Amino acid sequence: MTAHRPGPLRFARIGDGTRLAFPLGTVFGEQCIELGDHCVIGEQVTLTAGMLPGLELGPDPIVRVGNGCVIGRGSHLVAHHRLVLGDDVFCGPYVYITDGNHSYDDVEQPVGRQWPRTAAVEVGSGSWLGSGCVILPGARLGRNVVVGAGAVVRGTVPDFHVVAGAPARVVRRYLPGTGWEPPLRTPTPVPLPEGVTHRQLLALAEEAERAARWGTEAVSPDPDGQGTGARTGPVAP
Repeated sequence: MTAHRPGPLRFARIGDGTRLAFPLGTVFGEQCIELGDHCVIGEQVTLTAGMLPGLELGPDPIVRVGNGCVIGRGSHLVAHHRLVLGDDVFCGPYVYITDGNHSYDDVEQPVGRQWPRTAAVEVGSGSWLGSGCVILPGARLGRNVVVGAGAVVRGTVPDFHVVAGAPARVVRRYLPGTGWEPPLRTPTPVPLPEGVTHRQLLALAEEAERAARWGTEAVSPDPDGQGTGARTGPVAP
């Protein structure tokens, strides 16, 4: 499904280059759902705005997905009030994000029949949400936040923080001038240069194996053959 081939659904917006896999999960209230440019929506993803299909929800979007987002298969974006994903938010499979939750104030009534509580949810640009995590109503995630698989998140998570667990707690954060605390356990990955061949990759792997054995540094591929390969740093055993 694309902006040019939307099928029977009428989203408020499907951005250029955005693709929705088939089959989708449950979709309703799509007239209040905006999908940005160059997004990938996996199969069996549920996208809903409002409590039930066919409700009049007003003129403003309830769900906004930014540009370049990836929503993994089987994930749910369930909104009654306001749910916003920034640009380049990546979700693993089976992520559940909602701005509404059941209330249980009245002990004489079944929980499922009581009016839900709602609070807007925002996920900052560049964030990564691990498989099976749950983002609860009122959550505010900053920029480049990492949520561990299976975590249950509520409240505010500042920029450049890593949270994990149920309930989620901070396990790592980035401090300007200091770096990551606690420190990262592995070296920063080095992107492969454009034009690298499989033979160069094989040579790099063999050199990395020797480096791990002797404690030296590995050198990245040198596609132009001019001796410009970059050191990748120590290789952890």
